[in-house]
Amino acid sequence: MVISYIRYQIIEFILMGGDNNKYLNLNQDNKSNKSMKKRILLVEDEEHLHEAIRLNLEIENYDVVSVFKGKEAINKFRQGRYDLIVLDIMLPEVNGFDICQTIRLEDNHTPILFLTAKNSAQDRVKGLKIGGDDYLAKPFNLEEFILRVQKLIQRTSTSESLDTNLETFKIGGSKINFKSFEVVDEDGVLHKLTQRQIKLLKLLIDKKDEVVSRQEILEKVWGYDVYPSTRTIDNVILSFRKVFEKNVDANTYLKSVRGVGYKFTPEK
Repeated sequence: MVISYIRYQIIEFILMGGDNNKYLNLNQDNKSNKSMKKRILLVEDEEHLHEAIRLNLEIENYDVVSVFKGKEAINKFRQGRYDLIVLDIMLPEVNGFDICQTIRLEDNHTPILFLTAKNSAQDRVKGLKIGGDDYLAKPFNLEEFILRVQKLIQRTSTSESLDTNLETFKIGGSKINFKSFEVVDEDGVLHKLTQRQIKLLKLLIDKKDEVVSRQEILEKVWGYDVYPSTRTIDNVILSFRKVFEKNVDANTYLKSVRGVGYKFTPEK
């Protein structure tokens, strides 16, 4: 109840044009664990409303990337991965409908929540038809907005979560033990793996027969706030080949997709 009260006080204060610096201390405890936060791309050109939404999302422990213009929104989307996009429609340069269509040509997974003053049935239908996952009209109830954000992110996180119960897995004649971080290859040689190597194997196995981009690998295995070279991934895949493909052709199980990433293909 206390957080709810503070949340409503903040949005009322910001919309009245107040100084929000006095509220920044509310977020200090959350900043220490940024790498565990869900990331939201917030695209809204009304400055006071944008700031109020951003502050309330940060209170809820989300990492918010702020964008005010259409072209910038597309660029920010392409530069990183997000757990949710909150998207206004009436934006400078490129409108929200066009942004949504552009994103859906490249990404059919990241949920998009339209947050807009365009409230006709025709607009709602159009937004959902072109790839929006939810549509909330302004003015809106803040608690309802937060709940919609939580549900969209929860739904996506559940569908894409890695199988944490996976204990062993075989690739060719090699057996991976995810509990001991070890692989015994087909010649009986024991190989020790790092935590990141194990996470990368789980990611590729979980998305078998799907291309996983280098960007997705970097952010899911290394984290949002670590920026290794994409060459780092290539070196890890090379080390995997020496174990899993040493007696078969390269690309038998771990296929390289030029300019994109990698795909794990199990034995049929």
